[in-house]
Amino acid sequence: MKTNYTIEPNLIDNDPDFKDDFFQRFQLRHADEPLQLTDSISKNYKFPTFYKDVTCAIAIFFCDYKAAQAIMPHPSMKPVKGTLGRAIVIFSCYEYKQVLNIKGYNEIAMTIPVMVGGGFSPPLLPLVMKNFKKTGYYVFSMPVTSQENQLRGLKIWGLPKVTEEIDINIENDICSTVAKDEQGETYFELKVPTKGKIQHLDETGYLYSLKEGHLIRSQTNFQGKFHINKNFSPILKKNAGKDEGWLKLGHSQRGETLKKLKIESKPFQFRYCPNMNSCFDLPFH
Repeated sequence: MKTNYTIEPNLIDNDPDFKDDFFQRFQLRHADEPLQLTDSISKNYKFPTFYKDVTCAIAIFFCDYKAAQAIMPHPSMKPVKGTLGRAIVIFSCYEYKQVLNIKGYNEIAMTIPVMVGGGFSPPLLPLVMKNFKKTGYYVFSMPVTSQENQLRGLKIWGLPKVTEEIDINIENDICSTVAKDEQGETYFELKVPTKGKIQHLDETGYLYSLKEGHLIRSQTNFQGKFHINKNFSPILKKNAGKDEGWLKLGHSQRGETLKKLKIESKPFQFRYCPNMNSCFDLPFH
């Protein structure tokens, strides 16, 4: 999807499209005041933001723990430990076909699972056990195709969003995501299988970000039938298996920044859903 720098002055009237049971769980409300997007345009969005019929492709990799720790924005935040002294990096690629009150767009959430405020953190368990209350995801990069959404992310949540071209295509049971930087250089390519063991997921999570020097978190919810593939060899061995080209990073500055994480070539889990429903709420301290 090409970048969209046009910001329409009015909200899209598509509230009736979000009547699924999932969306009925949440009470829509406005923020304390409208968001000033440009000198002449402000909008009074409703929250949480609803996303319907989302194409979602996720790959989970191990990376270097010290490199992950080095990009943490707050001293209370530590990467969740992976096996063999590693950290975890997750690439979540979204094609938002229908969004409440705004035009659809593509996005890549590049996150590192974190524990906030200390405490016992055994390898991997904070990701799968509900009793680890201080677990969340730190977003270290979040390219989007919409400048309006970039401004929303920066101004509301302090998220490191940039407007870039992101193409998401499906061919031969593979979902491919390609991101290009502002110079048009391809720096990120990810492939995710679209077939796998089907599992219904209905989850709540928290994204952590830094806004005006304060650590905040925001609740995200999603629901869908996911095709899941798990690879156990990377869990038991570093740099397990040959590079099968699931992730390719370019040589531009954006690609080189990702390379500093020393991401291993073989992911230990893929997730794919062709029609996920989700929502993302206002932040709180």
